[in-house]
Amino acid sequence: MDWLLPHLDTLSVAEYTQLYILRGRVRERVSRFPIGGDNPRALKSADPVQFRGRRYSPEKRRFVLKSALSRNIKVSGFCLMITKQENLKRWSVVIAMVVFLAAWEGLVRLLSLPAFILPAPVQVGERFLRAASDGTLLRHTAATLLEVMAGLASGVFFATLLGYLLAKSRLLENVLQPFLVASQAVPTVAIAPLLVIWFGSGIFSKVLICSLIVFFPVLVNTVVGLRAVPENLRDLMHSLRASRMQTLRLLELPAALPVLLGGLRIGATLSVIGAVVGELVGADRGLGFLINVGRGLYDTALVFVGVFTLVAMALALYGAVVLLERRLLRWQTE
Repeated sequence: MDWLLPHLDTLSVAEYTQLYILRGRVRERVSRFPIGGDNPRALKSADPVQFRGRRYSPEKRRFVLKSALSRNIKVSGFCLMITKQENLKRWSVVIAMVVFLAAWEGLVRLLSLPAFILPAPVQVGERFLRAASDGTLLRHTAATLLEVMAGLASGVFFATLLGYLLAKSRLLENVLQPFLVASQAVPTVAIAPLLVIWFGSGIFSKVLICSLIVFFPVLVNTVVGLRAVPENLRDLMHSLRASRMQTLRLLELPAALPVLLGGLRIGATLSVIGAVVGELVGADRGLGFLINVGRGLYDTALVFVGVFTLVAMALALYGAVVLLERRLLRWQTE
């Protein structure tokens, strides 16, 4: 900005300067309108100071242009700072992955570990390509993903339904609260064998385990979100004679949606754990079954392939919930 200040006094009133800041560079575009020329707003006057019915001294013009330039530079600098932060965030993930793989490879080479103890990243990559090429990985991933999606959907549905009833009835909450808390005191791994024995080693037992893991966090977030709705807004809907369904659709659901989606984030990641726990207990397909096969054959690279596939699945589900949250909550930023 300093390079322009000595020249501000030399600008005539008939020349106006528009400053654009693009990609960190200050670009100047000067549009000239001769006094009394084609510009319909220019005054038919020979006075270079008189313009648009006002009189500006050189000092006034210098102050106005300096203020405009300063505001544009501040806004552009803020935008550039946000862009740099976003780029830094993206590159930080890539750098962290590269450092992790390099440390892993260095540890294997330094300790001279055999492949059945800790395979190198290259060996895991080769095993991944072999499992993907023969269709083994795709078949087991599809089975686990089906169980995860079915368990997540059923767990969220029943948790939301019961959470709404608990938020509306204190009596029902007092009756069911001890049983709900007691159900969380028992680890799911402990009751998973019983569920497999009772319901078989098919897909239903895996979906049931997923639903049980997802159920409680979504239930708690539903109750908290619905009870956080301001009472004055409820009174407003009551004064407008809104029905219970209209109150739920127009007030309670939008107001509680941020908290509900927060519970869905947790449930999306926990559902993967539920499916794997059920498959480890008893199954004939799925990523948990694949990990069991790799463990029995001392194929540690295959175990790593299954684990990394589960991590990618959990990250994908979490990202999908984040995108859904941004779409449904756009009204908060508008």
